[in-house]
Amino acid sequence: MTQLPGLLDTEALRKDFPILDRVVHDGRKLVYLDNAATSQTPRQVLDVLSEYYEQHNANVHRGVHVLAEEATALYEGARDKVAEFINAPSRDEVIFTKNASESLNLVANMLGWADEPYRVDADTEIVITEMEHHSNIVPWQLLAQRTGAKLKWFGLTDDGRLDLSDIDRVITEKTKIVSFVLVSNILGTHNPVEAIVRRAQEVGALVCIDASQAAPHMPLDVQSLQADFVAFTGHKMCGPTGIGVLWGRQELLEDLPPFLGGGEMIETVSMHSSTYAPAPHKFEAGTPPISQAIGLGAAIDYLSAIGMDKIHAHEQALTEYAVKRLTEVPDLRIIGPTTAEDRAAAISFTLGDIHPHDVGQVLDELGIAVRVGHHCARPVCLRYGIPATTRASFYLYSTPAEIDALVDGLEHVRNFFG
Repeated sequence: MTQLPGLLDTEALRKDFPILDRVVHDGRKLVYLDNAATSQTPRQVLDVLSEYYEQHNANVHRGVHVLAEEATALYEGARDKVAEFINAPSRDEVIFTKNASESLNLVANMLGWADEPYRVDADTEIVITEMEHHSNIVPWQLLAQRTGAKLKWFGLTDDGRLDLSDIDRVITEKTKIVSFVLVSNILGTHNPVEAIVRRAQEVGALVCIDASQAAPHMPLDVQSLQADFVAFTGHKMCGPTGIGVLWGRQELLEDLPPFLGGGEMIETVSMHSSTYAPAPHKFEAGTPPISQAIGLGAAIDYLSAIGMDKIHAHEQALTEYAVKRLTEVPDLRIIGPTTAEDRAAAISFTLGDIHPHDVGQVLDELGIAVRVGHHCARPVCLRYGIPATTRASFYLYSTPAEIDALVDGLEHVRNFFG
């Protein structure tokens, strides 16, 4: 068995995840390497969700009966846990959404409807990057189409890094918002936040960071990032689906208009006009994702007990090992950084002229679950002249043995297609 420095006790951790004991396809034990899409959920989170529905299920806020008060305390308690997890200055800066996509759409729509000095209009520019997930491209395209704003972006270098050589030309005095991914879901690249934020602040632009591939894997400190908004999602960090987070600076949340209208987000309503509740409720119209938020809180408890620094060290060791092993596979091309430096535990690759969907299907028959396609990052595939990639991604319960199984499986793929 391969031993690497910095690894967690995966033998103990894997006992917390029932699904990892699954047997698939002719008695083969599951090798789950699709964590960048969705991580697995430990018993500790499943138990909290079960207890909520069995003992506390009710709508939150306003209710005076015991179940409503219990549900409200659990839901708002989850907000406290998120605030502490990301080092938010105030719990009122934490907005619950259904996923990171909704969080990013919320920011785009707030800026489209805002008054000066935040409004995006035909005289302004929006800056993104070529490595973004579609969730951080399409909302800004829609905003640009509606307002007439100019959409600009940073390109990519041949080795999967952001090309910041012309940063002063891309981010200008007309730039209103710079929105970029902290860690790429397809390339694994960990982006240089400081340089981008510094330039944005020089011209007075707001900064939005998509931290969906960072929050599950490393300590996340929104104050250190110095961004104005940070978005992430729960289902990639041991939590349930249907829950996301948008963190925003308090003064911005106070000044910006709501996106969705309805119950809970109001202060007063008449037939002529309405006034709005303070943040975060101003941005949480209707019945929120109650159980999902509580589940995210339980996932944060689980991750925090292990230690995000230890999880990051574990994944760094695995990533270095995986890059080394994959580069030994004939005809394999890593799309993105080919070293473990400033990259995360998601590695996309092509294998000769074998289509990634064929690679994924043969691996699946061996019990190895990977992701194939453009990973909601089609501009990256266009940039590198490929139709799609195969992506293996690791998490706190992943092991060197699973990486070895992947490499052996790829050899089987090569033999299968001759």
